Amino acid sequence: MSRPIPTARLDRLLANMGYGSRRDIGLMTKAGWISIDGEIVRDEAARVRLKADLPARLLIRGKKLDPLPGMVIMVHKPLGVTCSRKEAGTLIYDLLPDRWRARDPALSTVGRLDKETSGLILMTDDGDLLHKIISPKHHVPKRYVVTLDRLLNGTEVAAFAAGGLMLDGETKPLLPAELEVTGERSAILTLHEGRYHQVRRMFAAIGNHVTALHRDQIGALGLPDDLEAGSLRVMTEEDVAKVFAVPAK
Repeated sequence: MSRPIPTARLDRLLANMGYGSRRDIGLMTKAGWISIDGEIVRDEAARVRLKADLPARLLIRGKKLDPLPGMVIMVHKPLGVTCSRKEAGTLIYDLLPDRWRARDPALSTVGRLDKETSGLILMTDDGDLLHKIISPKHHVPKRYVVTLDRLLNGTEVAAFAAGGLMLDGETKPLLPAELEVTGERSAILTLHEGRYHQVRRMFAAIGNHVTALHRDQIGALGLPDDLEAGSLRVMTEEDVAKVFAVPAK
């Protein structure tokens, strides 16, 4: 038996999506700015069915509706940007369109990248999905391109693959991780957990120092070549499924 399609009051839905207050939405309907399937909506209290195709059918001043709640986006985080809501300097939330910053529930980062790390980070207003991705139970792999201060000595691959490496100040050993050496001072590291500054601390634990760090993949979802630093893109269901897929080797 199929589940009934949920509905929502038009003014509440649009207000929660950042289009303005409920009073603002009421004024929009009176001005004839909102239409569904080509028909002008005059009643802000009208209930709309939250079907997947609603954003293509509901127009505001002729423009398609933003993605419904449950939105997931990928962001190419630049260097110098902080994954925080309250901190000095440029925040990752500053990269979002104004309306998206006003959404309720709010968009949140799925985990974090530190200020001096660039690359792929996801954002969503779906709390269940966020926790599924970061949950230790799922071990979603994350791949990093690493540049190092000192020459690799040939022991790092085995040290990381064995598991059991201890980070300074922690009592639980790390899970095994895969290291692919790409140069004298460069490598690709794939992790299956997410601890605070883990990549940098792992190399510090074996006597090296990370000078540049870039995440290019989460699960089987790679950072698109055409997504420039500071840009973002709404993810499709297929994109989200790649997060939980096994990466190709």
